[in-house]
Amino acid sequence: MNRCEAAPITWKGRRAFRLTNGTVEITVLLGGGHIADFRLCGSPYNTLFESPWSTIEPSQFSSQLHSSSYGDGPIGRLLCGYTGHALALGYFGLPDESESNQGLPLHGEAVASDWKISYSNADDVSASVTMEALLPVYGLRAERTLLLSAGASTVHIEERVTNVKHSPLDFQWVEHAAFGEPLFSAGEAKLYLSANQCRTWPLGYEDRESLVVDRDFDWPHAPWIKGHLVDLSLPFDKNGTGFVAALLTEPERSNAYIAVHNRRLELAAGYVFDRCQFPWIALWEENCARSYPPWNGVTRARGVEFGNSPIPLGLQHAKEMKTLFDVPVFSTIQAGETIATSYQIFVTPMERDWPDISDLREESGSLAVHSQDGRLASIPTSGKP
Repeated sequence: MNRCEAAPITWKGRRAFRLTNGTVEITVLLGGGHIADFRLCGSPYNTLFESPWSTIEPSQFSSQLHSSSYGDGPIGRLLCGYTGHALALGYFGLPDESESNQGLPLHGEAVASDWKISYSNADDVSASVTMEALLPVYGLRAERTLLLSAGASTVHIEERVTNVKHSPLDFQWVEHAAFGEPLFSAGEAKLYLSANQCRTWPLGYEDRESLVVDRDFDWPHAPWIKGHLVDLSLPFDKNGTGFVAALLTEPERSNAYIAVHNRRLELAAGYVFDRCQFPWIALWEENCARSYPPWNGVTRARGVEFGNSPIPLGLQHAKEMKTLFDVPVFSTIQAGETIATSYQIFVTPMERDWPDISDLREESGSLAVHSQDGRLASIPTSGKP
């Protein structure tokens, strides 16, 4: 048997594909393309947000049959199949009226598309899979390759977006990554990321917002609605509330990072990504605020969504806004052009007494994790496809 494996599986009743190297394993869903599960091999802990509701294939969604379980229209078309890390492509937020009438979901066509496996391989050196989806309404083709090297604790993920139309196209591209319990648990975990300038979003949170709306702040201390500052690096502090905020990653870096350290579980997980392509993080927290299905007042999720746009208000809003902190909030892809980027997702054991993370950088063959007191940990990485 090869040291690395790549195989189709069923994940909670869903069509899926899994890569493993005996150290870590990653599972992607074909319905929606979501990265559903990422963990150390043999661990009971999925490091990504796992929806507490039962999901279905997005292609099975019917407003008549499923609205009472997942919500109606665009929202239900996303949430019926959503878990973990979704790809928001084309637009970030709700579709416009025309797109909604064509059956498009919240956060773009890709989240409800059937993804096809075009290539997979496994041997003693690595396991890999390439999957793709055509988005006919927006005229984009999305392709993703995941590569897991033997001995690595990261998965290298490369994504390519092609404009198959005959004219330029404005678009948003956001990696809708989310963490949840047990990894991201109150009193146990902390979030570290390379950002500074931030702004709370302008629309509150369905009258359950925890933060003052439309207010600038410096990470991680944000203006609480009751008058003082709250530390957003700590999870789920204000039960029954939620928030959304835009974070600009540090401009002097070529690569940005996101890391969660859970001291009780002695685990750290997160991402390193290309800041040139993805300068923004949309930070979202749902902390038992939404009482209606499928949230049902029991859902805790923290989205740390990195991409070319900071606020999930749709493409038209982004085009009107143009910039935030003098940085563009959408991109343009020319006719026939392909734009590519890559990122690493990692998980590694990390001792309970490891100090606060001060930096995380890509080095030759590893991710270097720096602590505030000068400690250094090295995470072996996967090579490039």
